[in-house]
Amino acid sequence: MRSLTIVRHAKSSWKHQGLSDRERPLNKRGERDAPIMAKRVAETGVRPSQIISSPAVRAWTTAKIFARELGYPAEFLQREDGLYLASLDNLLDVVATQDPGFNHLMLFGHNPGLTDFVNYLVPGLTSNLPTAGVVSVNFECDNWMLYDRPQTELAVHDYPKKVR
Repeated sequence: MRSLTIVRHAKSSWKHQGLSDRERPLNKRGERDAPIMAKRVAETGVRPSQIISSPAVRAWTTAKIFARELGYPAEFLQREDGLYLASLDNLLDVVATQDPGFNHLMLFGHNPGLTDFVNYLVPGLTSNLPTAGVVSVNFECDNWMLYDRPQTELAVHDYPKKVR
């Protein structure tokens, strides 16, 4: 059994006009929502064996917050340029290159690619993966080659405004 958890970065700030898109930090709502969502995900029992993030500050910061809450060693966090504003095809390519020895990947990235990826794995699940939104699926597969869509079981679908 393999698991894949997809997390959209928490809400980012547009306050500093001089920053590049990659440099935009979390805003106050993002700083509030990321730890809340990390705690909610931890309560579900999600335990990634590898966490990989887009290098954008907003995604990397969100990944660090989740790692801390999940007890994942910060020194093992990975940055992957291929996750920055990745399309569905780019996301499939990044996942395909991961070591099959890992049984649970957690990815941090951006829309619209993450929403497309979520709907690829769970057709029709959502029209939009909101900021700090999380989807986790389980499936049977020997490796991370997901080009032939696997049959998945939805384990987690949560986001900050979801009524629990």
